[in-house]
Amino acid sequence: MQKRMLGQGLEVSAIGFGCMGLDFGYATKVSKAEGVALIRAAVERGVTFFDTAEVYGPFTNEEMVGEALRPLRDQVVIATKFGFNIVDGKQAGLNSRPENIRAVADASLQRLGVEVIDLFYQHRVDPDVPIEEVAGAVGELIRAGKVRHFGLSEPGAQTVRRAHAVQPVTALQNEYSLWTRGPETNGILEACAELGIGFVPYSPLGKGFLTGAMSQDTKLGEGDFRALLPRFTPEAMAKNEALIDLLRQIAAEKAATPAQVALAWLLAQQPWIVPIPGTTKLHRLEENIGAAAVVLTEADLGEIRAALAQIDIEGERYPPQLLATTGR
Repeated sequence: MQKRMLGQGLEVSAIGFGCMGLDFGYATKVSKAEGVALIRAAVERGVTFFDTAEVYGPFTNEEMVGEALRPLRDQVVIATKFGFNIVDGKQAGLNSRPENIRAVADASLQRLGVEVIDLFYQHRVDPDVPIEEVAGAVGELIRAGKVRHFGLSEPGAQTVRRAHAVQPVTALQNEYSLWTRGPETNGILEACAELGIGFVPYSPLGKGFLTGAMSQDTKLGEGDFRALLPRFTPEAMAKNEALIDLLRQIAAEKAATPAQVALAWLLAQQPWIVPIPGTTKLHRLEENIGAAAVVLTEADLGEIRAALAQIDIEGERYPPQLLATTGR
């Protein structure tokens, strides 16, 4: 597995593992034992970068990741996140007040069963707490030896600059993929390049759509959060099939799969981009890891760019209330 550098000094595998979907967000969940086995299988295959959050579950995802990785602690980088109020086991708004950040860090360390969090992200920007206070609180945790690196998820570019001036930001985790290309035009990738910040695209496979395994006939099970997303209506999926046709065409030329082309495209954008696809299946994990070996030439990238310009993606990535929490 190739390695990449996030920010100043955080080396990770070129492809990480987004652990959320193991037991949160989708209709199907794996048992803790199955999740632990899959995470360890990823480590055996060279993955060193694992992403979780207190709100996944809540709490159960961190416990699963901790159980899987504690025996392999010196081989891996663990990222988790703070920033929500969790009341009676349910997410209840945002909370990035410094006292909550400190409490979450302690609780996450306990659930993970480790002595330090490698990368601690603010999950969403809290409009009620100045980002300088957030950065300062994480800086204190870094100086206390509880956290190694500071990250932000879905901030706007100005927020990144303000935070970075107080406590250097190592990585941003925003949605970015062939069908969600906002970071190319909203100043986020520019800020990363200018400030030396790594970029970690979540949902790099379009929440499963870019694998080519979904269509307008796909039925989303009970509890699948994609049922709330405008892009996953049958009408939108039918129109967005044009993107899958493009991926299949390139995949055939490269002896790859659509998912591998989608991940290889992200890897080709910048050397400091590290996607974190998730899966519950070993064969999909191996497929995702295989994307690191797929080489897209400048000519390939130009062909994809030209083809994308002819494809209008149908549907927003989030409904309005969730979209409002991004880009702040």
